[in-house]
Amino acid sequence: MKVRVLGCSGAIGKGCRTTSFLIDHDLLVDAGTGVGDLTLEEMRSIDHVLLTHSHLDHVAALPLMVDAAASGRSQPLQVHALQPTIDALKAHIFNNTIWPDFSRIPSPAAPFITYHALELGQTLTLADKHIEVLPAVHTVPAAGYAIAGMPGQAGSQGDTAGNPYWVFTGDTEQNPALWARINQLKVGMLVIETAFSNRESELARRSLHLSPQALASELDCIAPGTSYPIYITHTKPAETELIMAEIECFEQARPACDQAAHDIRWLRAGQEFEV
Repeated sequence: MKVRVLGCSGAIGKGCRTTSFLIDHDLLVDAGTGVGDLTLEEMRSIDHVLLTHSHLDHVAALPLMVDAAASGRSQPLQVHALQPTIDALKAHIFNNTIWPDFSRIPSPAAPFITYHALELGQTLTLADKHIEVLPAVHTVPAAGYAIAGMPGQAGSQGDTAGNPYWVFTGDTEQNPALWARINQLKVGMLVIETAFSNRESELARRSLHLSPQALASELDCIAPGTSYPIYITHTKPAETELIMAEIECFEQARPACDQAAHDIRWLRAGQEFEV
């Protein structure tokens, strides 16, 4: 399974694109401004969009992408999200005021998009990939995703033979339920947000994002003896260097006997991974 990072910034600016990941060629996870780097043909190849939540940095490019690619598609684009996220899209974006209601255009019987509600804990198969909807803790209803390539049964509780999961936390603060489930999965790569530096830790707490000191506490929840690459996403552009320096500091401060040292890296737009 190939993962292409279209955007992973917590805000815009030159070289900064907000959250969006292309899985293989046909599954999009979030639809931030990074979608704008896709060609029309690449947009037309996407059959499914998974949204973590309704905030603008995660959905901004969705209406524009639908408009750009719909005429070259033979089937509706399927948008998968928690029901409150779908409700927000209908009320605030595809409402015939901000943007046309593409779930009824060109006709209700043959629309450009269809909505598909998800529930936390749900598992499903889309585009030959096994997907699990993970819990997130944010200011609006939100989810993360664990995605594994098919064929072959994806790794799950008690199963170490399946394909590894690419795990994306979405926007979240401290989240015990997430770690309880992640520790049951065969994880190949974890993408976790850290939006603010420690000097903004109170703002991070109130907006239900992570700061490096909160991230350190979260990573301590990883099961002992478990190791996989961890990539930091959703950093605010003005604080990215400071955030990564603070993360490096807490990793270096771990006792030498601590087996929970982690392989932590900064995620960048344009990177591609095989999981």
